[in-house]
Amino acid sequence: MALKAVHVSDVPSLDHVTENASLTAYATRFSNVEMNRSELKMPKFVVVGHRGHGMNQLQSSDRRMRAIKENSIMSFNAAAAFPLDFIEFDVQVTKDDYPVIFHDDFIFSEENGNVFQTRMTDLTLSEFLSYGPQREAGKEGKKLLRKTKEGNILKWDVEKDDPLCTLEEAFVNVKPSIGFNVELKFDDHIVYQQDHLVHVLQAVLKIVFEHAKDRPIIFSTFQPDAAILVRKLQSTYPVFFLTNGGCEIYEDVRRNSLEEALKLCLENDLQGIVSEIKGVFRNPGVVSKIKESSLCLLTYGKLNNVPEAVYMQHLMGIDGVIVDLVKEITEAVANMIKPVSNNAVGGEEGLAEIEGMGKLQVKSNPKFSQEEMSFLFKLIPQLLQI
Repeated sequence: MALKAVHVSDVPSLDHVTENASLTAYATRFSNVEMNRSELKMPKFVVVGHRGHGMNQLQSSDRRMRAIKENSIMSFNAAAAFPLDFIEFDVQVTKDDYPVIFHDDFIFSEENGNVFQTRMTDLTLSEFLSYGPQREAGKEGKKLLRKTKEGNILKWDVEKDDPLCTLEEAFVNVKPSIGFNVELKFDDHIVYQQDHLVHVLQAVLKIVFEHAKDRPIIFSTFQPDAAILVRKLQSTYPVFFLTNGGCEIYEDVRRNSLEEALKLCLENDLQGIVSEIKGVFRNPGVVSKIKESSLCLLTYGKLNNVPEAVYMQHLMGIDGVIVDLVKEITEAVANMIKPVSNNAVGGEEGLAEIEGMGKLQVKSNPKFSQEEMSFLFKLIPQLLQI
């Protein structure tokens, strides 16, 4: 893996993938997306399942964070049982060019009491799939461990386990009406050569264009050059740039603020931004700049598991949220915006007309308890101090 810096301004002679998919025939739960080469319009406030039904936090006391193995077929289908618009998952490419779904840069295991790690992208497909539970009856996989942010190595214990999977398996085995937010995963500590990025992206695009059919697809990535390249390699599916919104600082300045993310999108014809919600709450003025630029804005982060914080984003004009607590947040969002029946009594106040979807009732004045109101008033000032 070469460590030569690359800042893409122009990419000549790229091998384009045949564009045989379409965004114009979206599935029923998300059938009114309007898109051209430079913008994407969400027809409603969207909810995206993080790594499917939610990420795993093995050290958490909250059982919901260990309910189902993240980034698995089981997790994706469990999430699809709720009124989600998309599921988000992390795609990396193995040493032998197979796109697989896994979040971490390294995979950990244990043998004879010794813990060892292997870089994900140094594994072949068969080696990758040999970890954890196996699909073949009676076959035992290698122990799968995980390193937490605090540096602890824990057994990857969840209540409902499932084998590791490939991107192709996700397309084949997950309900076709649910959209895929494909995060193109790269190591934050490596500066990649352009040819390597192109090779990886083409391996992913090959699977997407072979299997997507009418499934909604959004690409996203924290890697600025990968975002630029995947936009140049295809124009069928929208590309969003992922950012911490200034919550963490990187050597690449393009990653260090929402203003830099906006600049990157406008200069390279990307369609949207996905930001850590803390970054947005600490810099709420940038939301109007993003929307005025005809860009979509989604958010991620722990605060997106708090219904009041999600509702605040709805009022701010943010287009959607990536969440771990799928059941709780989809229920909360359903209570914010409800379809109006034909025999509804009352005036037009609080109604929003969306072409192809009819009228939606927007609860612009929700009834919160005194405790909830107190929470809302305190939320943003506290975040601004983080």
